[in-house]
Amino acid sequence: LAAAGTDAAEIQASMDDLVKCVERGVADTLSRANEEIAFQANVRKGMAQFMENYTCTDLELDTSDSLRDETWVSKRDKKPRKVHIMLDRPASKIHVVENFISQQECDAMAEAAQPKLHRATVADGKGGSHFSEHRKAMQAGIKVNWSKEASGDHIAKLSRRVYDYTNHVLDLNIQEHGQEDLMSIQYFGRGENDTAPDRYTPHCDGDCTGLPHKAGTRMATMVMYCTIPELGGHTNFRNAGVHVKPQKGNAIFFSYIDPEQLTMDNGFTEHSGCPVFKGEKKIVTQWIRLGVDSENPWDSFNTLGIKRSEAEEEAEL
Repeated sequence: LAAAGTDAAEIQASMDDLVKCVERGVADTLSRANEEIAFQANVRKGMAQFMENYTCTDLELDTSDSLRDETWVSKRDKKPRKVHIMLDRPASKIHVVENFISQQECDAMAEAAQPKLHRATVADGKGGSHFSEHRKAMQAGIKVNWSKEASGDHIAKLSRRVYDYTNHVLDLNIQEHGQEDLMSIQYFGRGENDTAPDRYTPHCDGDCTGLPHKAGTRMATMVMYCTIPELGGHTNFRNAGVHVKPQKGNAIFFSYIDPEQLTMDNGFTEHSGCPVFKGEKKIVTQWIRLGVDSENPWDSFNTLGIKRSEAEEEAEL
């Protein structure tokens, strides 16, 4: 700049060179920082994978300490429920809600599920689903009869409570129209020496890539405990360092979307259903989607989040 003197063109050229120099320095610094962040993330996930085998087999391990505790009062039944905030990030939240599901609601779900129970499946990565040794359980989907909600139907009341809590946390005005059925899931223990116990190995319920949400796909989950096993059956969020010991009547709510940016979690809500060794574990699960309605229900999308009609049209081309 000193050499440029008062020549406007020389001053501008010098300033341009200075800006380019700073930009290169900043870009190099950011690149190194991003590499370090990626490296540390890989190390963290590697350690979490290693520790998974220990946390899931430590039958004496208790629930992780919460970050803080809050109280949620349902606007419908007016009951205050204690909420343990286990993880609180924009796109990754894990809450344990006490006394979320009643015995009457558990009984109603069990009765509705009994004649429909079948072996559970997982997404096959091609838009469909298949049986897998990674998920050993029995399940049954239960459609909610919303016409009975006003008369106090237990299943409708429970499902409504799930959506109310979801909107309380995420404020996305989630409606019941087009959502997935409530799912009754059962795991059975066959003894501590069982080499292939009922369990669900680490997985994400929706996308956990950090990418934008795909309309019509899952973005939150509510798991409600009805029957607690004598040994095992904990829920482990290995990348978040959160471990939850099941308690009858409690629920785990976890969301994997940033409600403002509509971007997905980056793996913190990946979780596993630890092996059940003794007794039974019976849960009710509601997966919550964003972008579904009566005209575009959950089952109009395949497991890749693509409209089935669009996938069929592409297959015909």
